[in-house]
This record gives sequence, C-alpha cells and structure tokens, in this order.
Amino acid sequence: MRAAITQPDVTLVLDWNGVIRDASISSAIAKGGVEEWVGRDWAETLGDVGSEQVRRMVEDARDRGVSAFFQVTQRFPSGLELPIEYTTVRLGSRDGLIAVGKSLLAVQELQSRLVAAQQAREQDYWKLREIEMRSRLLFDAASEAVLVISAADLRIIEANPVAIRELGFAPGWDFAREVAPRDRAAFQELLARAREQGRAPGVLLHLGATDRAWLLRVSPMARESGPAFLIQLAPATPEPGRALPRAVPPRTDELLEALPDAFVVADADGHVRRANRAFLDLVQCGTEAAVLGDPLGRWLATPGGDAAVLMRTLREHGEVRLFTTTLTGIFGSEVTVEISASASSRGGPLAMGFLIRDVTRRAASPPAMDGELQAALAEVLGEMGRLPLPVLVRNTAAVVERACIEAALREANGNRTAAADALGLSRQSLYAKLERYGLHEAREADEEIAG
Repeated sequence: MRAAITQPDVTLVLDWNGVIRDASISSAIAKGGVEEWVGRDWAETLGDVGSEQVRRMVEDARDRGVSAFFQVTQRFPSGLELPIEYTTVRLGSRDGLIAVGKSLLAVQELQSRLVAAQQAREQDYWKLREIEMRSRLLFDAASEAVLVISAADLRIIEANPVAIRELGFAPGWDFAREVAPRDRAAFQELLARAREQGRAPGVLLHLGATDRAWLLRVSPMARESGPAFLIQLAPATPEPGRALPRAVPPRTDELLEALPDAFVVADADGHVRRANRAFLDLVQCGTEAAVLGDPLGRWLATPGGDAAVLMRTLREHGEVRLFTTTLTGIFGSEVTVEISASASSRGGPLAMGFLIRDVTRRAASPPAMDGELQAALAEVLGEMGRLPLPVLVRNTAAVVERACIEAALREANGNRTAAADALGLSRQSLYAKLERYGLHEAREADEEIAG
C-alpha cells in the first residue's frame, strides 16, 4: 500500500536571488490568482514582517542545500493574509530554489481554543475558590460546634471556633480518645452507619475531660486528601438528677482575649491549643486557626533550644518566671519577650499556660548617661587638637570603663564578685582595675559574707 502524498499549501519556484519564477497554491487556501507573483521578489509578497526570514532561507538554501523552517505572514493577491511555515531547498547546482510552505491556520485555531479552554478553566477555578471561601465562612460562623475528622485515623482535620472554644479541641487531636470509654462502641457504630447510609441520626455521647454530654450527628464527606467525616455537636439536655459541669464564665475568655500581653495554652508536647489576639500580633498571624497545633518553639529564637529549656523547666518545676528569649514572627520580625508560665495536670492531661510580654522597648533603652560621665567625656574631648587620636581614644575608653565599673558596683551594692560577673571579668582583673582607677573605697561585701 503506497503512502499518501500530502500536497504543500504553497509552492514557489525561485531563481538564485529569490525572485519568483512559478507559484502554485492548494485549493484549500484559494483557487488560482497567484500568477501575478511571477517575476516579483518573494519578500514583496509578504506582510510587513518577514523579509529578513526570506533572505536567510534563500542564503541557507544556496549555501547548504536546505534552510531551516521559518514562519512568515503570506499576503495573497486576494488580500488574504495567512501564517505560513516555509522551508527552502536548492534544486541543483544553478537550477534555482523551491520554497515549500504549510499553512498554520489550523495551529492558530488550536491555540485559540487552548487559550479559551485555559480561560474557562481559570474561571471555573475562581468559582470553586469562591465556593470554598463561602463554605469556610459558613464553617467558621456556625453557631454550633463543627469538626472535620479523617476517616482513616479519626484525627481532627479542622475545627470551627465554637468547637475550639466550647470543647478545647484543635486540629491534630485524636477525636476517638476524647470519647468516653463507655461510649466508644456506640461511636464506632455511628461511623459505620454513616459509611453505609450516607448519614447517621444523632447519638448522645460524652466527650472531653469534663465528660460532658453532646449530641453528635455524622455525615461522610470527600476531600482531596482522603475521605473524612463531618461531625456536628450540640450540647445535650441535662439528665434528670444530674447537672452539667460548671462551665467557665464567658467573661474570663473575653478578658484573656483582650489581655495586652500574649497568652497561650499548650498541651504536654508544647503544641498551641489556645492563643489570644496579642500573641497572634506578635507572631504575625491573622487567625487563631493559623497557630493551633503548631509547637510553641516554632517562634522562639532557637527552635529546640530555648523551647526545650523552657518546656523542661516547666515540666520539672511546674512554673517559670521571667524567662527571656526572642520571638520571631512568620514574616521575620523579632521582639524580645519575657515568659512566665505554669503547668498543671489536675483533672486531665498536662496543660501549660504562658504569659508572654514584649520587652523590646525596655531592653533596647540604653541607660541614661549621668552628669559625671558627661563631664568626664567633655573634658577628654576638649583635648582634641592638642593630643593625637590614639591618646584621645585611650583616654575615652578609660573614662567609659571606669563609669561601667562604678555602675556595676552600684548595681551589686558593692559586692565585687557580683560586679565582676556582670562585667564579664575575673575578680583579679576587677581588683587590678579598681587599683588603677583608685576605687578602693568600694565595699567588700563578698568578703564580709564569706567571713
């Protein structure tokens, strides 16, 4: 079976200089009408752009026998302009050239369809994003507690603000462990019914450390990461003769949220379970959901360093006071903070509360320069012009060193050992400097205490 031969859309016979000697086009483009091209330079039949490509094709065909493919806009005598891809071939040593062209109109149509499909897909994408955003707003604004848990391991994937506030649940927790042991069989039956029937009626279960009764409704849902369950929770009516556990007054939560210092509650592993607005501002996060489940050490100066020391001290002693470190926001801002914290396991798993105060301004404020130091520096600078620069620098350093030693002694109430530690000196070095500056009158409180 012989292969079918495809006729070119445009065929041009050229002389050695690129002048058209004969021309033919396929019926798919037009019928005749190209006789007037004969005798004209090929470049004159093109659109505004293309003469340089024609020149290169002619030169390449003359020199090498065949040219590369080039795309040009071919203008036909009827006024029609089409994108044509040409290649030029040498016919013989001096027999001239032949240019063979293929219309790219079909390619352009495909490209136009592709662009239209991409635009339609982008519109569908933004419509989907809008639907997701509305779903998220409804999820967060729901008046009842709503959770999304993984069908594979029953861990919480998402929790709306009501669930976080009323139940204390957060993403990453194992929801099955929060169900009271006596209700876990009923909970598994509830999930099995939801898988089989697509929805399950409400069941009364007891959740959390308070063992509070809640009415659960479960329905399966599909997610990109895998199947999940949507759980709606509503407080159950108190059983006869049994009062619900006393809830935390809402006013307490409002006060913690409005606290000017950052307040964080973390679990035994140091993962954030509650954070107020001041903490969100320090770490540069917009919503509480953005920090829930993350380790507190993520924002400390040296993750795994300062955080490890803080957590270990808190677990061993139950409290930490004025722990100084640097807190780094997600956009790179750094603030110096003091952390006071306490830990408690009474009534349930270990929980830790952290009060974090921004002390950047206080830490950055230099001590005020007293009048004596100003006068001494002014006296040294008054010698400028009469003494060489190295001598002025040495005298200035001596004045500042003496002032630092005097300030350290005042802060230590005359205790030379404490003053040496504050200055980063040994006691012998401090004694030598006291001798140099004539500060013998400083009290030797450390020797009195030793005696």
